[in-house]
Amino acid sequence: MPEITIGLMTLDDIEAVAAIEAATFRTPWSKNAFYREVTDNPCARYVVLREDGVAVAYAGVWFVLDEGHITNIAVREDRRGIGYGERVTRAMIQLAADSGMRWMTLEVRRSNEAAIHLYHKLGFIDVGYRKRYYENTEDALIIALEELPEADPENDPMLVREE
Repeated sequence: MPEITIGLMTLDDIEAVAAIEAATFRTPWSKNAFYREVTDNPCARYVVLREDGVAVAYAGVWFVLDEGHITNIAVREDRRGIGYGERVTRAMIQLAADSGMRWMTLEVRRSNEAAIHLYHKLGFIDVGYRKRYYENTEDALIIALEELPEADPENDPMLVREE
């Protein structure tokens, strides 16, 4: 049985995360984009689920004011269907709550029924759509989570503590 851990994405995770991204999305983010997210974007947070220290699922969010805007969520193909997507998404939602976010939004392909089902299961609601959002051909469903779980600010990994 593999050891499962969930934590913030580090530079050591970028290679595996970029490989998952490339195998999952039609227009994937590059390794360099993930590098910049981890090193240069103060609004970005990425949660990674690891099996025996290797990233097999991840979820990204940008914190803007009191909103967590989900950027991408993916699970390595050979690890889909066993709950990793839900686990990493729940961890990201808790991170958003612990970090002071009040609600979350995202866009998802209207054809991505598995993702939409997961988001609805987690309490997201449909709020609108963006016409031809993906490659100027497919609409995006806009969904939102208006009630985040109870927050524990002490768990915010970016919390600055004064001594």
